[in-house]
Amino acid sequence: MKNDLRFRLADDTDLPTLVRLRDDAARWMLARGITGQWQPGELGEDHFRRIMASGEVWVAEADGRLAGAWELWWADEDAWGPQPPVAGYVHRLMVDRTGARPGTGRRLLRAAEQRVAAAGRAFVRLDCLAGNAALSAYYVNDGYRVVGHKAGKQQPGGVPKSFTLLEKALQAGREG
Repeated sequence: MKNDLRFRLADDTDLPTLVRLRDDAARWMLARGITGQWQPGELGEDHFRRIMASGEVWVAEADGRLAGAWELWWADEDAWGPQPPVAGYVHRLMVDRTGARPGTGRRLLRAAEQRVAAAGRAFVRLDCLAGNAALSAYYVNDGYRVVGHKAGKQQPGGVPKSFTLLEKALQAGREG
């Protein structure tokens, strides 16, 4: 299997695959005892369609199959409050664990960082469940820094949760 990933914006034909990928990622977390983050069945095609209309949903393909995806928002007031337009916000970074090569998640992050930098923004921001120490460490080890916490962030179709807010400064003219 080649290790080349091809990135493109998602379209309506990707909706069922995005839902499957999200549900598979939720099941993967649950199998590892990460119970508060995602649940299978929480988000349907309508969620991804709405994000495609107001932000960006990116997919990564390798050898003709989906290897991962992420959402890129240009504002996230629910978590970060009103902000000047200096950042892109990565949400729902998902890797297809049935066939993706090790390091795919980091490659997805690099692509998101490059997209944010290309838009002229100086920071990539994301959040993760406050109690998910392993995921927070993953991002910190990738150059993100914890810059705050958000208690009671409303969730799609769910109970509000508390999140750790992380940020990475991008170098102008270079990938993150």
